[in-house]
Amino acid sequence: MHRRRAGPHKSVFSHSQTPRLSYGHSSRMNVAKSGYRVFSANSTTACTELAKKITERLGVELGKSVVYQESNRETRVDVKESVRGQDIFIIQTIPRDVNTAIMELLVMAYALKTSCAKNIIGVIPYFPYSKQCKMRKRGSIVCKLLASMLAKAGLTHIITMDLHQKEIQGFFSFPVDNLRASPFLLQYIQEEIPDYRNAIIVAKSPSAAKRAQSYAERLRLGLAVMHGEAQCSESDMADGRHSPPSVRNTTGHPGLELPWKHQAPFPGIELPIMMAKEKPPITVVGDVGGRIAIIVDDIIDDVEDFVAAAEILKERGAYKIYIMATHGLLSADAPRLIEESAIDEVVVTNTVPHEVQKLQCPKIKTVDVSMILAEAIRRIHNGESMAYLFRNITVDD
Repeated sequence: MHRRRAGPHKSVFSHSQTPRLSYGHSSRMNVAKSGYRVFSANSTTACTELAKKITERLGVELGKSVVYQESNRETRVDVKESVRGQDIFIIQTIPRDVNTAIMELLVMAYALKTSCAKNIIGVIPYFPYSKQCKMRKRGSIVCKLLASMLAKAGLTHIITMDLHQKEIQGFFSFPVDNLRASPFLLQYIQEEIPDYRNAIIVAKSPSAAKRAQSYAERLRLGLAVMHGEAQCSESDMADGRHSPPSVRNTTGHPGLELPWKHQAPFPGIELPIMMAKEKPPITVVGDVGGRIAIIVDDIIDDVEDFVAAAEILKERGAYKIYIMATHGLLSADAPRLIEESAIDEVVVTNTVPHEVQKLQCPKIKTVDVSMILAEAIRRIHNGESMAYLFRNITVDD
């Protein structure tokens, strides 16, 4: 077979036709010099404040995108710049309309995934549905469902803060960095509460005792724990998954044995019956008389329990009541109830937007945590260790 003699390779383009790659100003605008972009997936202006503070600390601009709701309430996301091959951080703060915020995050993550982003990291300071992390009656573990949805949408990593239960990290198939707000709240106590050395840390329920103990040990203060009828611990809620049901009124053939009829598992065997719980009247374990009482928790949403706790502490002799919490959801009439209560001050971080509530109640104060979130973004992008952000953090914190 005749073979053509090998010669120097020639381009299929003539000299005049050879395409040239443009490295002009417009090309540089589309590719971040730092190799990462920061977007906000919120459609409301109030929810983008935290994202703006984080980007200011990082020295970058917020990514160009449009997030909005159609007239039929469908979520639409348009990314206005190239994200190919870059690390993308989506900052999503959760407003009162939780489900809309989740859809915005899912749609944006999927849009970035289909636009060939290298890594998609969700920065979700308050993780929604975190209270629904245990089986309740014949319900479902919604937090696990949300973790699966985020993974399916394209997220490869999550940065969050003070998960309601640390075991939630096990729901995810990718890394989760659960940052802590306690250093910022501890700093606020030391700098903004006069005579804090005369304070005592209070857990409003036994389930919050570990968190309160951590604060007390770091501030070298005493610890008090409240227990009684006002406490509503998640662990005390009835599981309710009776199978078969204990009682069921049915009509049928008199000789027919229905499978759900209440009977012992084996003839002649009776299982011991669990005694019903009866909570004692509310008590305070610890001396709060003549002290500043500081109640610590991770979430403050419906404030009835906090208001009731403040009244008990006042009766026991506490002369000032502070509440410290990471996530200030402050739903429904929370601002009004706080304003009318014995609580002197409620201190929360800006993981959740609450500017409207602050206008309604001047007792609500905010601590900025954008610094640690920005540092987490920088370290993850640069491949640096996150251990610096967890210095002196123990398992119980």
